[in-house]
Amino acid sequence: MNAFKPGLPITPANLSLPTMYDLPSENPEEPGLPDQFHDWQPQLLSQTFRPLAVPPDQVLTAADLNVYYDPNNPRYYKRPDWFAVLGVPRFVDGGRLSYVRWQEGRSPIIVVELLSPNTIEEDQGLTLRGQQPPSKWEVYEQILQVPYYVLFNRIGDTLQIFRLESGLYYKEQQGSRLWIPELQIGLGLWTGTFADWERQWLRWYDSDGQWISSEQEKIALEQQRADLAEQRARQAEQRAEALAQRLKAAGIDPENL
Repeated sequence: MNAFKPGLPITPANLSLPTMYDLPSENPEEPGLPDQFHDWQPQLLSQTFRPLAVPPDQVLTAADLNVYYDPNNPRYYKRPDWFAVLGVPRFVDGGRLSYVRWQEGRSPIIVVELLSPNTIEEDQGLTLRGQQPPSKWEVYEQILQVPYYVLFNRIGDTLQIFRLESGLYYKEQQGSRLWIPELQIGLGLWTGTFADWERQWLRWYDSDGQWISSEQEKIALEQQRADLAEQRARQAEQRAEALAQRLKAAGIDPENL
């Protein structure tokens, strides 16, 4: 496994390029999220994305955030439904307004697009290539060179996984799980309840094949452990009281033991 290396520093050569403070983070002509699934699914992905090979403060996850990718055309951007970057600070002062590739120094390691009727052709690389600005597929594959590209269609719960090999995306093997060695975790389809909605969701799993806990599950588990500890303490107290009563019945003062 490759040793972890932090992101590249900003050099004088690119200090003249626009930063996230210079570039728009919103486009009033673009519609908002197409449905609630596009809100909840990225939350589950971020909550369960905990790669073991990278310090947590050097792991960034984001959803519906502008990604600026071309310093020659600094107004060009794509807005992935969800993506993760390793080797950049998780937080910056004031929070990121957008993700500027030439400022951050690293491309995402994985991008997830949740297919919707308005974007399905572009997401799958079915639009005409060579146009400007380029399609999402072209940006992720040829410019950002994102190692893993995942498409999930909630209508029918179909999953497509692509891995970058020799500069091109090749479809992964059939199945509902993808193990990523660089992360020491994997991505798969899970059937369960999140945000009070039972369905199939994308979420991350560990090296034992166990689903990594969401925030709600962690809170429930901690409460369960606290309740169990309280129950054991109460049982121990009851046993001590019962023993004291038996000793007193036998004419023995427990305090003299």
